[in-house]
Order: sequence, then C-alpha cells, then structure tokens
Amino acid sequence: MTAVGLRCDAGVTMGVGHLVRCLALAEELLTRGCQVALLGDVGTVPWTTREIDRLGLPVIAAPADPAALALTAWRLGLDAVVIDSYVTDPGCAAALRAGGVTVLAIVDGDLRGQQPDLFLDQNLNADLAAPPLPPGTLRLAGLRYVLLRDSVRSRRPPAPRPLPPAGPPSVVCFFGGTDPAGAAPVLAGMLAATGVPLHATVVSPTAAPPDATTVSPTAALPDATAASSAAAGVPPAPGQTFRFVPNTPDLPALLDRADLVVAAAGTSTWELLCLGVCPALVMVADNQRLGYDAMLARGLGLGLGAITDLPSPAAVRTLHAALTSPERRHALAARGWAEVDGDGRVRAADALLTAVATRRPH
Repeated sequence: MTAVGLRCDAGVTMGVGHLVRCLALAEELLTRGCQVALLGDVGTVPWTTREIDRLGLPVIAAPADPAALALTAWRLGLDAVVIDSYVTDPGCAAALRAGGVTVLAIVDGDLRGQQPDLFLDQNLNADLAAPPLPPGTLRLAGLRYVLLRDSVRSRRPPAPRPLPPAGPPSVVCFFGGTDPAGAAPVLAGMLAATGVPLHATVVSPTAAPPDATTVSPTAALPDATAASSAAAGVPPAPGQTFRFVPNTPDLPALLDRADLVVAAAGTSTWELLCLGVCPALVMVADNQRLGYDAMLARGLGLGLGAITDLPSPAAVRTLHAALTSPERRHALAARGWAEVDGDGRVRAADALLTAVATRRPH
C-alpha cells in the first residue's frame, strides 16, 4: 500500500486554497487504496475540518526544518509527499528525496527553487511556459491538471448548460473558504446597486450585514419581503432578494444552480469552469493578477477589478451588463465548460504513483 503525505497549511488569514486542492488529490488517492495523511497546520475553519474528518485523514504537525521533515516522513513510512505551500523551506523537497521519498510540488508559477520529482502547476496557460527544471524533473502544467473535489466533479454537466429561462437571474457571491479580504459584503452592495431584479445568495464566513438573517445554504430561497428585511445591510432594489449563508462543503450545490457567480480569481475559478457557470472575478490578492488577466484574455469570465478598488461605477456597469444579458452569460459559461474536464486529479495521481513505482527498488 502506498502511503502519501500532503504538506499544506490553511487558516482564516491565509485561506484554504492549498488545503482544498490537496483534499481533492486525497480523494483520488484514497479511491486507489493509498494511505493519506495531512502534514501541517490546517487551522480550525469549520467546514474544512468537517471535510478532513469525513475523509478520515490524520493531521500531523510538520517540522519546518527540511531534515526534520524528512525524518518525520521516514517515521511515518511515507512513499511520497505532496508539497503545496508558499512558505515551506524550498530545501524540503531535496531532503525528502535524499531519504527515498518521491516528491510532488504543487506551484502557482514560481518554482521557489524546489527540487522535487514532479511539479504541478494547474493554472491557465501554465502549459505555455517553460521554466528551467532540475534534471530529471517532470512538470505537469495547465488546466488538464486542475485538482477538483468529488462534490464538484459529480455536478459537472455532460454538456454546456442551455440558455436560462426568462426571469431574474440567480447569483452566488463567494470569496473562498474564509474571505480574508471581506469582499462578500462589498460585492453584495454592488449587486444591489445594479438595480436589476435578481435572487442573490451571499456566502459569508463572517457575520452577515447588520440585522441580516443567516440561513442554511440548503434552505429554500425566501420570498422577496422576507429577503429584503434579512438583507438590511444591503438595501435591495425592487425585484431583488438577498440571503446570507455560512460557508459549507455543499457550496458546489449552490454554484450548480447559479446563472452568475461572483468570486475571487483564485483556485475556485477552476471549479466554476468545470461546472459550466459564468464567473465574474475579483482580485483579492496580488498573486491572482496573472490568472485574472489570462481568464479575461481568453474570454472565460468577466473582470470586476481588484477588491482594493471596489466598489466602482465601472464594475457595477459590468455586473449590470452581465445580469441583463443571458446570452453573454451563456457563451462565457459554455467556453469555460470546455476548458476543465474535471479529470486533472486522475492524471496527477497517475503521474505521482508512477514516479513512486519507478523509485521503489525491484
């Protein structure tokens, strides 16, 4: 049985993107009979904690020193370690490999001087780049290797979605597992400012706007009167309803029913493409600029700018145009659906387990 450690961290401040894609890979490895453990500080974000428990993954503290991490891997009997971190000492990969452990490093452009057996960069256009690699290192790059959870893959439609029926569009607004930039209330206010009739679900891991009622993500959409009173912090225009819900592992179920999704231009972008929904993207961190620009250049989403520049009249106009043009939303969603097939984790696991088998003595 192959034993794999996933070295990542998560938390309210740093977010949960690294952890979420490691959990996607964990799901795939578990289906293949592997033993999987999380190495690092994965915080106390309630919904990710529930996901870790659901998968039965042990969480083990990971020392920062490369030699100490290699010793930990040896003590645990790990055959492979996946490193998904912007802060882990770059020497960890070499130390692990020197101890006979196969290493896959998940990166977002910057290789950080690591020396693993494999790199994985799942970002749009990553396959067009050709960074210098350590000798013998394999690089898996582009949207073919996007790591997505079961909850997303199971909801991918077999074909692009049809044009939505007439009526107010359904909008979901969310900004990752923790929304450290506080973007959700800002974008909810901008949706209200469009004046377009709509039904909006705002996923907010923090408190909802003043006097707002937080409801279950799976509850039926409230009627207009109840929703208006619930969204006291976001005064709705006529025909608009808002509800505020906590984050949940069932977020893909909300996205699956959306005509427009307003979200951060981070790792969750690939979930939107796989599900075939229309994304309107906001940059909430500096390292999202390349992905944001690439998405817009390829015509795969709408751009609302950086959270530090919002709200803005230009972004409100962009939202207004999207909400009033189902044809445009449909075209963008169909284009994205064709880009991410949901099998990236299958290809990544194939490559990792092949590398493990190659390293093992015969």
